[in-house]
Amino acid sequence: MSLFEFLDETTSMAGRLALGIEYAGHRYMGWQRLNHGPSVQEAVETALSKIAAAPVTVMCSGRTDSGVHATRQIAHFDAPSPRSEKAWMMGANALLPRDITIHWIRPMPEDFHARFCALGRRYRYVIYNRASPPALEHERVTWHRTPLDHQRMHEAAQALIGEHDFSAFRASSCQSITPWRFLHHVNVERHGPLVVIDIQGNAFLHHMVRNIAGVLIAIGEGSQPVGWAKRLLDGRDRTLGGVTAPADGLYFVDSCYDPRFDLPSEPLGPSFLWHTGEWSGERAVPVNAITQQRLERS
Repeated sequence: MSLFEFLDETTSMAGRLALGIEYAGHRYMGWQRLNHGPSVQEAVETALSKIAAAPVTVMCSGRTDSGVHATRQIAHFDAPSPRSEKAWMMGANALLPRDITIHWIRPMPEDFHARFCALGRRYRYVIYNRASPPALEHERVTWHRTPLDHQRMHEAAQALIGEHDFSAFRASSCQSITPWRFLHHVNVERHGPLVVIDIQGNAFLHHMVRNIAGVLIAIGEGSQPVGWAKRLLDGRDRTLGGVTAPADGLYFVDSCYDPRFDLPSEPLGPSFLWHTGEWSGERAVPVNAITQQRLERS
């Protein structure tokens, strides 16, 4: 996907449309529309409804919690009125608050569903690890003032890969009917003062990524041994699992789908990691046949 794509202003787009959405989550109660506070879904639906001159309902690939950001949230809606790509894109972005942006919009087949067709979701948890707190990124990263050993964190995280009961990493308020999830990878790397936890799985429980981050941070600072993550996983007891890491550093960065849907390819975020080079062109890890069979059974 080019960063400077031409927007078609002559061909009308209607029917099922997919969106790529970026947002800063600190001002919102999460993705899902709520009665008691602002949500990303409400803002996007309000903007698109004005362009369509009719009510619009938007479905996302993975609902994010209060304060969580997204660099590539995939969503879809059924357009009630035909509009050009330029009208949908520029019109909606002109109406959205500056901390929410639609990066692309594409026509999709009727069987595409942003949530139910997603084979995997990918998050990055970004920790600013130095003695003094950040100024410019203070709402975009989690600050941890004591040194973290990212290699210990990475080693511990490998015990979480595969299909497991993640009861020890779910919030007490989690409403999922099953605690079983399949993690494709969990990688921890350091880039200067930034320690980045990169995690992808078929789906995630409420606060699961933030609870994993909290455990890995404790291991990285040396207050817990490397084997603690596996012991917690096997014990399935959330009360023994330590603190839930703050929402500030968590980013929803991608969803993976069957290639037939041909969604636009773009650099994974957050954008302040792009200078490291290796982050600039990564995409979601392909789901192999064995993993896909497990996902379809779950």
